[in-house]
Amino acid sequence: MISNTIDKDSNKKIYIAGAHSRSRTARVYLEYLNANLKVLAFLVSPEMEDNPNIVDDIPVLPINDDSLDRLCTVYLGTRGVNHEKLTRELRESGFEDIRPITVKLDSELRNNYLEKWYEEQGRDFIRLDMLAEDDRTCCYLNDSKKPIESDRVEDSHSVAIYVATSIYDGKLKALYNPVTEEKMIHVGAALTEARISECSCTDDEGDNISARNRQFCELTGLYWIWKNATEDYVGLVHYRRHFILPDNWKEIVRANDIDVILPVPLYVPPSVKENYRERHDAYDWDFMESYFDERLPDEKDKLLEIMNGNLYSPCNMIVAKREVLTALCEWLFPILFAVAEHGGEKEDCYQSRYPGFLSERLITYFFESRRDKYNVIYCNKNFLE
Repeated sequence: MISNTIDKDSNKKIYIAGAHSRSRTARVYLEYLNANLKVLAFLVSPEMEDNPNIVDDIPVLPINDDSLDRLCTVYLGTRGVNHEKLTRELRESGFEDIRPITVKLDSELRNNYLEKWYEEQGRDFIRLDMLAEDDRTCCYLNDSKKPIESDRVEDSHSVAIYVATSIYDGKLKALYNPVTEEKMIHVGAALTEARISECSCTDDEGDNISARNRQFCELTGLYWIWKNATEDYVGLVHYRRHFILPDNWKEIVRANDIDVILPVPLYVPPSVKENYRERHDAYDWDFMESYFDERLPDEKDKLLEIMNGNLYSPCNMIVAKREVLTALCEWLFPILFAVAEHGGEKEDCYQSRYPGFLSERLITYFFESRRDKYNVIYCNKNFLE
């Protein structure tokens, strides 16, 4: 269902504040979900001189440009931290109808986009919360809190979702109550003598790559899970990002024989491949493709097909049967090790984390290219301040 914040019944011209990936994605969601809606321009702060003049065939204009129609709605398509400043500048310039794309609205638009896109592709877009509406698998139907004891699925499988955290993580402002199955894992533990008391395990025990955490980030946790965890279902999330799981999620997984849970995909323009190459070092992407040429030639065409699309599941979050996660990691880590050996460490600490950025796209590719083999569903995630 299209958000009620969008006027569906009239021809509507709008602006979007911001001119980078988030704003470009918002434009696609809004126009795709409402054929009567047209984005006239991306608006930026007047002092931001490094913006292009045009993006995706849409002009980029300063907020104080005299040609702008101040009666139009402006959607704030940037990170929330910038909304207050943009709102002030827009109001000072004469705009009144200003609508921030909050985390909630972004999730709504994304899910609505995916439901429509998958339907047009003749495919099913299935989220965990959708299966929670199935009489066979849900303990609470139609938002009722009355348990359906007769339809419960016996849970005899062990489950652990490991929550990656490090000594450098900031304190959360938001209150979060972890699900029973979550266990905190200290990642990058080999790089410090300090220990996090809340963590039940560290990624420097057993077979591990903990010392490579500065480049591999939460993937040192994924590697540890692959090599050391013994649960039947295992997963990895982040101390600020967790799957939004219904109380009976394990019953749903068991009843539907789900192999993998991934984050709801994100749309990125102009494509997954070019979005990466614009935001990170294209040198590493190009070497990754050459790896496929030499070592995985049978997969190269499919890789390009998927990476020339626009959807990928971000954040290196996953819950999977242990044997499925093993198959993923046996395939994934040799690629990442080869790319990291070739690319080395970079002066920019953020860009040096490219193995983690590549893995988001590669995990997406692995399961999309094998969707006939694995039963994959999606789940919304949160982001904790």
